[in-house]
Amino acid sequence: MTTIGATEANAKSSAHALVDDGRAKVNLTLRVVGRRVDGYHDLESVVAFADCADRLSLSPGPELLLATTGPLAQACGEPADNLVLKAARLLGERVPGLKVGGFTLDKVLPVAAGIGGGSADAAAALRLLAQANGLSIDDSKLVEVAQLTGADVPVCLASHACVMTGVGETLLPLALPKLPCVLVNPRVPVATRDVFEALGLRNGELLVGATDVIQAVAWPEQGASVEEWVEALAAGTNDLEGPATRIQPVIGEVISALSATDGAWLARMSGSGATCFAIFENTAEAKRAAQKIQLDHPQWWVHAGVLS
Repeated sequence: MTTIGATEANAKSSAHALVDDGRAKVNLTLRVVGRRVDGYHDLESVVAFADCADRLSLSPGPELLLATTGPLAQACGEPADNLVLKAARLLGERVPGLKVGGFTLDKVLPVAAGIGGGSADAAAALRLLAQANGLSIDDSKLVEVAQLTGADVPVCLASHACVMTGVGETLLPLALPKLPCVLVNPRVPVATRDVFEALGLRNGELLVGATDVIQAVAWPEQGASVEEWVEALAAGTNDLEGPATRIQPVIGEVISALSATDGAWLARMSGSGATCFAIFENTAEAKRAAQKIQLDHPQWWVHAGVLS
């Protein structure tokens, strides 16, 4: 495996480079149903995607390469360990003669942040490789690789609002309206493994009753308003918020800061943290809230936009 620096990667770029965005994933709800006997956790989560994203480009070439640029490039770690290359290698094992090339990742999303940044990047890589090789996005080999790369990669591959169940492999599309939001990350990484360990479920243990497991939640139908969705989401929870906050108490501060802004309808942690979100009635209120939080906490990462 060869890696190259950003300058050289840019020099190798051509007008034929393919480009895709790895959008931030936000868990609007996250229920831990239980822990399987194999150690994996069964989840049920309403997932949406934000309008902030990493950007990934692919310049066709004989070698599989990766360069990182952008404000958070240093946080990506060693290129050889990046999920972009992991996904590409796994796909190469399943598609003879896979056309590859040099990836350049413009990293703007915080890492280990509960918004699936690395998974979104890997999903973008799979979409780009599919495009370069004439593969359908629902090709069984692509789906298999997404599942093997990481639990959040399948949902990021589609990047559509959905209910995600199991260990991330089952996706039910949702007709979600555009939800004005603010995302905040205190720039404190949280390891997903540590949060699940803090949850403390034993292999084979259920967190909810059997009746709850088989009872499907009825989410609002197409055409429902933001207010109707917020009411439905407010009845849910993020079961990882408690253990994550015990690991990083600043998460509680972020949720409090979001809840205290004018017009915040719902504030909650996403994924395993530490990124939190709030949903607002309109984008103007979301922008004002983001400005206030950024002013009060200049060291935090803050984004105002929409979820869909």
